[in-house]
Amino acid sequence: MPGINCTQATEFSLAGFTEDSATQVTLFLLFLLTYLVTILGNLGMITLIRASALLHSPMYYFLGNLAFVNLCTSTTITPRMLAGVFLGKKGITYAGCMAQIFTFGLFLVTECFLLAAMAYDRFVAICHPLLYLLVMSPERCSRLVTGSYLLGLTNGVGQTFGMSSLFFCSSSTIDLFFCDISMLISLSSSDTTLSLLILRTSSSLLGVPSLLVVLVSYVAIISSILSISSAEGKRKALSTCASHLAALSTFYGPLIFMYLIPRADTSRGGDKWAAVLYTVVIPMLNPWIYSLRNREVKEAWRRLRKIKLAWTF
Repeated sequence: MPGINCTQATEFSLAGFTEDSATQVTLFLLFLLTYLVTILGNLGMITLIRASALLHSPMYYFLGNLAFVNLCTSTTITPRMLAGVFLGKKGITYAGCMAQIFTFGLFLVTECFLLAAMAYDRFVAICHPLLYLLVMSPERCSRLVTGSYLLGLTNGVGQTFGMSSLFFCSSSTIDLFFCDISMLISLSSSDTTLSLLILRTSSSLLGVPSLLVVLVSYVAIISSILSISSAEGKRKALSTCASHLAALSTFYGPLIFMYLIPRADTSRGGDKWAAVLYTVVIPMLNPWIYSLRNREVKEAWRRLRKIKLAWTF
């Protein structure tokens, strides 16, 4: 039941980071630069994968979709955050908040399953190399990616449906820079049983299985690598997983810190910076993680530059 003397909210207030004007300008410039690099890096990765025949393989097919998801995740959060930091617009409409919950929930779960699909890809490549082309066929890769988006869509719809049944007071303030579902549930003045049930069911049926695929895949990969006799063979096998392991660490680390580590309400100030990591920084980092030490990506860039120079002259 709605709370007594409480009017249904048509807008929420986002707390943001600081009231200090000098710090706000610094944060705005920092986040703007991060967002521009995110757009450049992810669009560049998508374009390169589509343009270079050298990168037409299952791993890069997944990576191209991961870049698209990272771009969408950042665009869901960062522009609204920039407006809040620079223009001081802390208010977000109820409809805008629900839209943010839907899109963020969609792309968060999609990324979980894309990372799981990439772990499975590395498992097949290292543990069953002779069967790799047969197992990771274009049809199977397409089904894995389509399934990732459909599961993400299921999560987004479920979370939005759960939130639509909640009642909020007009004075509700979210102590973050975007509409986070767990904080919204805690702010509700109505019965949150359905929303909590949907949130926990989603975490159990979507989050846990994707993480289990990653863990089981890497247990098998590590076991296979340990059975390799030569040090050079072990190094090469590990190098094929290094970028993916780095992406997994940067993705799951902040999420675990924010949602799974219990702590008192007074010590939750770090939540904002953990949220900055997985909504703003990680979408920027992923293209560079997969390109800086990747010889195939570097070679593809080199060939693409050669083609451009040939057309120029």
